[in-house]
Amino acid sequence: MAQQFFLYNPRLQIDIPHLEMKWLDYNESTQQYILEHWEKVRGMIPDKIIEFEGRINHKQDALAQEEDFEKSCQLNHEISELASRINDLWIWYRTTPEIKKKD
Repeated sequence: MAQQFFLYNPRLQIDIPHLEMKWLDYNESTQQYILEHWEKVRGMIPDKIIEFEGRINHKQDALAQEEDFEKSCQLNHEISELASRINDLWIWYRTTPEIKKKD
């Protein structure tokens, strides 16, 4: 059922919400299910950030040793892409919907 409300994002390596209706159009039990799955995903985000930070550190070490300009540029590009992923993960981590009833 999670596939119905989430899509795997290969760039971030997590499921992200993909809702076809407005949040309030889902009934309370569906909202609860979505929130429970999202909390599991959110719990994995800090580990993903640590993983990407480790990859950045590795690439920075390689960059410090690199003498070829083109390879240095490529490493800088890869570092900035990983940093962008971390930024996006933090944004998703701060996303915390709540169960709400229609009035």
